[in-house]
Amino acid sequence: MNKHFEDARYYLKRAGETASKGVKEELEPVEQRFRELTGKESEPEAGRLDKVKSDLKELQQNAEGEAEQAIADAREKIDSYRQKDETEA
Repeated sequence: MNKHFEDARYYLKRAGETASKGVKEELEPVEQRFRELTGKESEPEAGRLDKVKSDLKELQQNAEGEAEQAIADAREKIDSYRQKDETEA
């Protein structure tokens, strides 16, 4: 019986994918006409996308630098704590 459910799920998935493709194909001329009338582009501006990528890269580098600094600070604190314990013992 489980095999029947697997088959049904497979065919439902295929039907959904086919229906989705059909809807996109039917609405493509409408979308094109809408974009022509409103002057909107279908793809984002290349410069804008590059700016977002560079901003993300900068954020990543800042985060890496902050993480390295936090690790260095933690190591210093641990070393000073250990030295303090050794002198007291």
